[in-house]
Amino acid sequence: MALFGALFLALLAGAQAELPGCKIRITSKALELVKQEGLRFLEQELETITIPDLRGKEGYFYYNISEVKVTELQLTSSELHFQPEQELMLQISNASLGLRFRRQLLYWFFYDGGYINASAEGVSIRTALQLSRDPTGRIKVSNVSCQALVSRMHAAFGGTFKKVYEFLSTFITSGMRFLLNQQICPVLYHAGMVLLNSLLDTVPVRSNVDELVGIDYSLLKDPAASASNLDMDFRGAFFPLAEGNWSLPNRAVEPQLREEERMVYVAFSEFFFDSAMESYFRAGALKLSLVGDKVPHDLDMLLRATYFGSIVLLSPAVIDSPLKLELRVLAPPRCTIKPSGTTVSVTASVTIALVPSDQPEVQLSSMIMDTRLSAKVALRGKALRVQLDLRRFRIYSNQSALESLALIPLQTPLKTMLQIGVMPMLNERMWRGVQIPLPEGINFVREVVTNHAGFLTIGADLHFAKGLREVIEKNRPASTSDTSASSAPPPATTAA
Repeated sequence: MALFGALFLALLAGAQAELPGCKIRITSKALELVKQEGLRFLEQELETITIPDLRGKEGYFYYNISEVKVTELQLTSSELHFQPEQELMLQISNASLGLRFRRQLLYWFFYDGGYINASAEGVSIRTALQLSRDPTGRIKVSNVSCQALVSRMHAAFGGTFKKVYEFLSTFITSGMRFLLNQQICPVLYHAGMVLLNSLLDTVPVRSNVDELVGIDYSLLKDPAASASNLDMDFRGAFFPLAEGNWSLPNRAVEPQLREEERMVYVAFSEFFFDSAMESYFRAGALKLSLVGDKVPHDLDMLLRATYFGSIVLLSPAVIDSPLKLELRVLAPPRCTIKPSGTTVSVTASVTIALVPSDQPEVQLSSMIMDTRLSAKVALRGKALRVQLDLRRFRIYSNQSALESLALIPLQTPLKTMLQIGVMPMLNERMWRGVQIPLPEGINFVREVVTNHAGFLTIGADLHFAKGLREVIEKNRPASTSDTSASSAPPPATTAA
């Protein structure tokens, strides 16, 4: 009985789980590009290693090694791959570090000092980043595990006391190797928990699209890693800014990502676009009013001729009043995605009236307009853009079939007015696009859009428009006091 109860609860939890409106898959094809940029960043971070002064005494010899600096990182072998359980694993083997330090030696009253170059060889580093969802829905590096080992050190001593340094080199290089082993992992831990998280802070989570509508890209669950890709599920829902707590229930088909040929794939369901159109509808943006000179001259003349019988019955003060043409969407438009293409269905009212000055407007006619728009979706950089084209147009009266027949002469002029006057305004706004959840400095290139039943996918490659260092320095946390605690790794992360 307990087994059936557990199964029921599992099914209930699955039924209540929120479906994503947007999914992103990063494939192993992207890791080589990420590794190249990441290793440049890692080299710069390792150059910040601070090694304590090394001083000691052997017999009558007093030595002091100070101002140790890492000058270069040479990589022989490195590998970046996905690890199941939300991890990104970096392995570096047989690398070498170039070092420069100051030497000081005192023997009785004889003193020797200067700078010398050294190398740490056989450097092995194994570090894993664990990615998760934080309480605000943002992707974060939640843990960094690290093991680092320097196999051997070599220093080319010279000068007056060269033979003495060669005698002391075993003590000096062993001590430096021990200290270096202890410093690599704290640097990597700080780079992951503080610096990389400052980069991930540039991924939009809940932001404004314009003055009317915002978008919510909250992660719905922790990223899921397999041996070949990393998948992330985002809410992908628009909302009117005046109703920040409103949300459209997601009853669309869940987008699926199965491809792995490109570096990255993004999928959007019909819900993603439906929530955008309903948000603008609720914000009162889906209406248009043309009065007087704004109405095309030919259409103005045609409308006055069509409703001449109604106009001549009005008072002379009203007959020559400016004409008003108002379009108002009656219900939120709906998007349909099929393998053959993407369409948007819109139902609106068309009201024709005269607007005399200092008097109430006089309505001449009201009709219903059904339109079907084809939508072409494109991704440029980080901006998702849509271009609309009017495909089907029909007007009819909701009063009588006879009145609908009388509206037939208006069909072509109104369609032309929509194509020439309204569609360009819509497309200008739509072409500005909306940002997808990517960090600053990373763009998509060579995009290919593929339609499926209920969702579409976009496959693309990645391009670093800015270096990791440039973006991180720009977004580095202003206060170091908050990050000092997180920059120190737990004892288990450092292996000598």
